[in-house]
Amino acid sequence: MTVTSEINSVVAELRREVCELHAQLTKYQLVIWTAGNVSARVPGHDLMVIKPSGVDYDALTPDDIVVCDLHGNLVDGRLAPSSDTAAHAYVYRHMPEVGGVVHTHSTYATAWAARGEPIPCVLTMIADEFGGDIPIGPFALIGDDSIGRGIVEALRGSRSPAVLMRNHGPFTVGPDARSAVKAAVMVEDVARTVHIGQQLGAVDRIDDRDVAALFDRYQNVYGQTAVPQEGSAT
Repeated sequence: MTVTSEINSVVAELRREVCELHAQLTKYQLVIWTAGNVSARVPGHDLMVIKPSGVDYDALTPDDIVVCDLHGNLVDGRLAPSSDTAAHAYVYRHMPEVGGVVHTHSTYATAWAARGEPIPCVLTMIADEFGGDIPIGPFALIGDDSIGRGIVEALRGSRSPAVLMRNHGPFTVGPDARSAVKAAVMVEDVARTVHIGQQLGAVDRIDDRDVAALFDRYQNVYGQTAVPQEGSAT
């Protein structure tokens, strides 16, 4: 598959967006050195854009972002794709609702992954953002689609856009790359808060019915809705 003229503009915009989103990973201290990556699906095509392997965040440009097919093969770009490309590609192939995938090694979320322990739903923020406990995925080696299989296995049947891959770190998904980055920021925040709470004593889970109500409100009511213009029908 090649990148044709009809999708060049879409790919160029996604390259720019994904490049800029990597700056959010460093802004929120979710990665160090060259670790971590953001990818985005190219809508309507079996393609994705992803960070190249081992490139410094400060040096990253939109032209560095590579285009791969959904089996991880390089389609366009001058650099080698991320070592996590096969995992991202597997997620896109098996979760068609996903438009963005993010991987970080953020400190507190990765500490939970090292313990092999889900983050319990003990905060309204967890209920809002993740709809329950943040699950643990299986241990898997880097380099093929094993991690992707573990991500899909853990997230199927879960409302969570985040999974803590055992002994590795968090992966997050979303309908687009920005949403997946937001989930990466939020999972680190709640991982830190729950850890601190546990140091102070026992923490209480939120009742499942309240979790469902909180999740529904946040996903469907919270935020701004279109305001009718003066004189328009309501």
